[in-house]
Amino acid sequence: MAQYAPQAYALSDEQEYLQAYEDVLEKYKDERDRVQKKTFTKWINQHLLKVRKHINDLYEDLRDGHNLISLLEVLSGDTLPRERGRMRFHRLQNVQIALDYLKRRQVKLVNIRNDDITDGNPKLTLGLIWTIILHFQISEIHVTGESEDMTAKERLLLWSKQITEGYVGVRCDNFTTSWRDGRLFNAIIHKYRPDLVDMSRVSAQTNRSNLEQAFGVAEQLGVARLLDPEDVDVQSPDEKSVITYVSTLFDAFPKVPDGVDGVSPNDVDIKWVEYQNMIKYLSQWIKHNVAIMSDRSFPNNPVELKALYTQYLQFKEHEIPVKENEKTKIQNLYKMLEMWIEFGRIQLPQGHHPNDVEKEWGKLIVAMLEREKSLRPEVERLEMLQQIANRVQRDCVNGEDKLALARTSLQSDAKRLESGIQFINEAEIAGYLLECENILRQQVVDIQILLDGKFPFADQLVQRVSKLRDDLLALRAECSSVYSQGRTLTTEQTKMMISGITQSLNSGFSQNINTSLTPALTPALTPGGLGTPGSTFTSSLTPCLTPSLTPALTPSLQPASVQSYMGSGDGGGMDPSSLRHLKHMQIRKPLLKSSLADPNMTEEEVNMKYVQDLLNWVEEMQVSSHH
Repeated sequence: MAQYAPQAYALSDEQEYLQAYEDVLEKYKDERDRVQKKTFTKWINQHLLKVRKHINDLYEDLRDGHNLISLLEVLSGDTLPRERGRMRFHRLQNVQIALDYLKRRQVKLVNIRNDDITDGNPKLTLGLIWTIILHFQISEIHVTGESEDMTAKERLLLWSKQITEGYVGVRCDNFTTSWRDGRLFNAIIHKYRPDLVDMSRVSAQTNRSNLEQAFGVAEQLGVARLLDPEDVDVQSPDEKSVITYVSTLFDAFPKVPDGVDGVSPNDVDIKWVEYQNMIKYLSQWIKHNVAIMSDRSFPNNPVELKALYTQYLQFKEHEIPVKENEKTKIQNLYKMLEMWIEFGRIQLPQGHHPNDVEKEWGKLIVAMLEREKSLRPEVERLEMLQQIANRVQRDCVNGEDKLALARTSLQSDAKRLESGIQFINEAEIAGYLLECENILRQQVVDIQILLDGKFPFADQLVQRVSKLRDDLLALRAECSSVYSQGRTLTTEQTKMMISGITQSLNSGFSQNINTSLTPALTPALTPGGLGTPGSTFTSSLTPCLTPSLTPALTPSLQPASVQSYMGSGDGGGMDPSSLRHLKHMQIRKPLLKSSLADPNMTEEEVNMKYVQDLLNWVEEMQVSSHH
């Protein structure tokens, strides 16, 4: 009978425990490999999609090396050679081409040979794909705050912590258990697209619901569904699969490139509000000023028009550069926000693109050019009219001064006559009156130009010129009255009087007037229908005012001139309306000196009679002009 051996029982129990552990471990490894195989297959397919290829079984579909080479070409952008045959030799050669390419890129391949892949070794095939993922996707990850000694895995974990910082109930310590409840996935998506994830619901949902929501929303954003909820909602999710998916999120979501101004996820909303406000205010400012620049109702007042033109120049030289800077800021801010617009975080309303602002800005510039094109000639026109008006004012002052001097001299002679003393100022007075008459002739032309140009103060100038004319007529009448009562002139005095009057008449109505002045200036100074004129007077000044001035201001003519001026059929160069006016007045012609010849009269008596007749003729014209 065999003896009892307790040590054998103990050994048997230990072996059972060890076997059970190995079974569990093997089962765990099998589950891990299953998840990795599914995740890596989806990862490969999202890249092979670019070359219209697809694999179903990771272990089988990489054996010939063709899909492996295609994957590396897509990831690197390089073109690799390949064998077209289907024999094992060709398969081994294609796989070796892929392995050699990875070695040239400094990728470490540990114990992976071409026959391992060609034979479909599961573990080594998974190892190769994981190495490719690390090199082409994860190793390129760089984040703010990283240190030089950090691995790619540590940098990705740092990014995950930074993105989800501040979210309640979310903690990122690893790439396994921290992701099981799905909150981390949702927090990352919410950071970039808060409009797609309601974090208040996430805290109340189950793990599977959170994972399904996160993977579904990410898929809408272009992230391949590499994981399924049941792959992650386990006691210890597969680290490599989670890292692969999180790195895919990192690649898909916007990042600010190094050395470029950008907007972080935390600042997107603030910068977007700033951008909208800048667009809104600048667009309103542009539309407001386009309306102003399109207005052509300019004032007819030279001072107001000059102020308007100065305001335009101020706007052009000072306001426009400031707004151009604002427009540039809008363009720069748009570039910073552009990746968020493309990502869908920002919905750009119609009319909010910088090109829309640029289009409106172009309308403003065109309106400004058109306004300046209309405004500048109008300013120059009114400035010229203002110069003419100033000349009329100066001439009025000058004429008034001449009349004042003539009046003083006349008063002196009147006192002399009262005292029975010979008068001595008649020639001087005649000169003053002649100068005043010439001034009035020029003023008639200037006033007509001002009226044609609708100068706003033309009516006031007409009144002043009319007063100067009336004062001249009154002073002439006073002279006639005073000197008609004077004593007999000497022969020399009579000759001087005749000479003075004749010289005045010989000067003609337009002696000192440039006959080309009116046709040359009036078209340039006449506004093109710019509103109602500022004067209540019409453009009939010349036919109306001139006849009133001319007869009274022309006391004598040479015999031939009188006949031509008063008796010829065509009016002697006078416009028909003035001629009709003179005929209507029915003023007699002055007598010719030859008609006064009398053998019974001395030459001195004839001269005296001729002067007296001329003075009477002047009085008659003054009376008629008043009527």
